[in-house]
This record gives sequence, structure tokens and C-alpha cells, in this order.
Amino acid sequence: MQSVPSITIFHNPNCGTSRNTLALIRNSGDEPEVIEYLKTPPGKPKLQTLIQAMGIPVRALLRKKGTPYDELGLADPKWTDEQLLDFMVEHPILMNRPIVVTPLGTRLCRPSEVVLDILPSPQKGPFTKEDGEVVIDAQGRRVSRTA
Repeated sequence: MQSVPSITIFHNPNCGTSRNTLALIRNSGDEPEVIEYLKTPPGKPKLQTLIQAMGIPVRALLRKKGTPYDELGLADPKWTDEQLLDFMVEHPILMNRPIVVTPLGTRLCRPSEVVLDILPSPQKGPFTKEDGEVVIDAQGRRVSRTA
């Protein structure tokens, strides 16, 4: 009998932050449901649910870099939340990522370590991000960054 994943990640495999977040989930021993949102966009009702669960404004989910944000003039305050959601549905690349849903909460995981706050299982071993930053030590403990 296969268990239903209790974790879902809205993932872009071309994004380093998204790849690091997925790897942190797997480092906890869980295998999430991976939704490549550019191939399978969540749709407006799901976007609304995710935004509400994260407790963030609609604008906080908009991605600017590498998207048609500027060409569409989305910085203009004239756009309503409903209109901004419509833009994200029409152009899924406008949706910031990764979004992770677990039994402990829903978060936009930027930086990727944010996912550690909502994972139900502890890290199983060391983890180093793609850029070389050590996040989890050999004992599976979070490494605090020193300024």
C-alpha cells in the first residue's frame, strides 16, 4: 500500500532555490508530491488557497526576475488582487517559488531553509546548498549563519 505524500512542493526544476528546497524535503526522509507549476499551473482557486494559507498579500507571490512583470506593468498599484491572480494564471512564471505545503503549514520557501520550519520530520544527515552553503551539519542539525 502506497502512502499519500503529506508534503507538496510547487517546483521549478530550473530554479536553484527550488532544487535546494526539494533536496531539504528529501533529506528529512519524506518524498513530496512534486508539482512542476510551469507544466501544471495551479489555477486561480488553488492560488487563492495557497496565498491565504501563507498569509501573504497577492503581490508578495509575484516574481519579477525573468518574467513579463515589467512588460505587463504589474508594479502599477492599479491592478487588483483578482487581476494579479489572473496574470499569474495566464503567465505561471510570474508565480514565485517554491511553495511548500506540509501538515505544519504553507510557505514560500525563499530562502530554501524556510522549509525547515514546516517539515514534520527532522533532517537525516548533512546538507549543503548548490552554492556551497552548509545548512545542515553531520548530526542533522541546522547550521546557524554568523554575520
